[in-house]
Amino acid sequence: MANLTPRQQAVVRFIQDYVLEHEYAPTMQEIADALGVSRPTVFEHIEALEKKKVLKRGEATLARSVALAHDYQPHTGALPLLGRIAAGSPIEAIADSEVLDIESLFRGRPGETFVLQVRGESMIDEQIRDGDYVIVEKRAEARNGETVVAILADGDATLKKFYKEKGRIRLQPANPTMQPIYAPNVTIQGVVIGVLRKY
Repeated sequence: MANLTPRQQAVVRFIQDYVLEHEYAPTMQEIADALGVSRPTVFEHIEALEKKKVLKRGEATLARSVALAHDYQPHTGALPLLGRIAAGSPIEAIADSEVLDIESLFRGRPGETFVLQVRGESMIDEQIRDGDYVIVEKRAEARNGETVVAILADGDATLKKFYKEKGRIRLQPANPTMQPIYAPNVTIQGVVIGVLRKY
């Protein structure tokens, strides 16, 4: 989906998943509700996706007339899952023929997860290193101990462990050489739900 905007990708993924689950297409209103946008916005995305030959529509009078184009091959983010490997005592190698869909592994509601690349070493004790990719679930609130994407009063963003204390917020690095950040308030943009690393 390299030539699609993030919102267009969310529309395509929702339609694809909906059809797989229900065996018929969603209505424009169902797409709008799932993405948290208006119906006119959905129509704009559908028209753009038609022009890109990703979607096609049947009769305009039919509520469930949208479908993926026959020759469109959506990027699934799937990799072959060939079995399990021991990281402790050796185990018998068993070949499987499963597929691990990276996108569905971390995906919540359409448009509710995003990825950020990490810069810096403040979270190394949480096994989050410079250059890693964190998968973040959009959330405005967090529980103590969760790793969050927080926006400070000056507009800077940081990745830290969240702790709500009496009269303040503590953003705790997972690196003993670094000091915590204290603030009366912060804006939470999301909570980390996964980490990807390329060697």
